[in-house]
Formats: sequence, C-alpha cells, structure tokens
Amino acid sequence: MERIIIKSITSKGSVAQTFSATLNPNSVKHVYGISYTNTGLQQQGDISPKTAFKGYQSEKLDFQLLLDGTGVTGKTTTATVQKQLATLKKVIYAYNGEQHEPYPVVITWGSSVNFRGRLTSINVDYSLFDSSGNPLRATVALSFTKFLTQKEKQALKKQSSPDLTHIIEFKAGDTLPMLCYKIYNDSSYYLEVARANHLISSRQIEPGTKLYFPPLV
Repeated sequence: MERIIIKSITSKGSVAQTFSATLNPNSVKHVYGISYTNTGLQQQGDISPKTAFKGYQSEKLDFQLLLDGTGVTGKTTTATVQKQLATLKKVIYAYNGEQHEPYPVVITWGSSVNFRGRLTSINVDYSLFDSSGNPLRATVALSFTKFLTQKEKQALKKQSSPDLTHIIEFKAGDTLPMLCYKIYNDSSYYLEVARANHLISSRQIEPGTKLYFPPLV
C-alpha cells in the first residue's frame, strides 16, 4: 500500500528529511480561495458597489495522521509514538539555521496529493498510554499553506493587475471602454476614468494623450 510521504526541501531543491506515514489519513482537505476587492465605484442604479478580482488566496492542505505505538499495524519494528512524532517534527517543524525558518515541504500520496507548502499548525492529541504514562497512540492534525519561490511569485504577478496605477498613451483606434476592459476587466469604468482625467468627452480623445487609470482599492 502506498503511504503518504512528507519531504522537507532545501533552497537548492534537494531533500533534507523524509517522513513516511505508517497509517494513511482517512481524509485530506484541499482548500482553494479567491479574493475580491470593493472598488468603491458605484454607478447610479447599482444595488451594491462593484467588486473586482484581487487574486487567488494561498491554497491550504489539512489532514490528520494517526501515530501508533501498540504494534497493531503489523510492523514488528514499530517505533514509539515519541520517536515517530520527533521524526515528523524534524521534517515539518524544525528550524533551519541556514534559511532562518523551517524548510518548505512536499507532500505526496498517490495521484491525489502533490502539494508543496509550509506548516502553519500542528496539534497533537494523545489518546492511549501505557502504565508508565508513555503515549501509545496520538492523532496529529496538520495544516499547510501553499509555498511559492520568489521566482514563481514574480512569474505569477501580472503587471496589468487592476490594483496597480497605470499611465497609458491613447492611440488611434483606442476607445476608453476598451482600455478599461484591458486593465480592469470591466469596460463600465470608463466614466470614472474620464472624470479622473478631467475629460470633457470620453469619445473625443486625441491620440498621444496620456491617461491615468487609478488602482481599484
């Protein structure tokens, strides 16, 4: 049976530490989110202010691992719960002095999970003990957030983003609604842009005119 595997990754892309689960999680929650911003621009007759796409929220991955030290898994060399937890923490939680932060990790499990992220929380719930008080079983709840390198962040960042200020030279064949759609993904902002540029008419703009497109905040 294929096990869920967690590997810590160095800044050079090599594997630092590896944890292979003895028991796979019963479920895995992968959360995606989208953020929108209130533009503050509201035309007459609008029921509510317009919103604009701001960006994607960081993906999140949540699951629980069962650490068992009773031997019921069938492995004759089952490590104690403390040792299993220590190995797990070395991979996902330990401080890396070179990078001054814990390593990012790659989590894989079959074809359903392939996630690169950072640990955001770890909660350990001990539920069974021996006569000396040593834990024999623990449920470990793990939460991770998506990790991107600086190079990947720059590649994803679009310079045409509506939350940036733009100065564009009006060219022959351009229209203000067309430029608004290009920048804001919504042509209806042309009246607000015309007012921001003190234009007498949005239909009569001389080629070569520098137009200011304010950010949507």
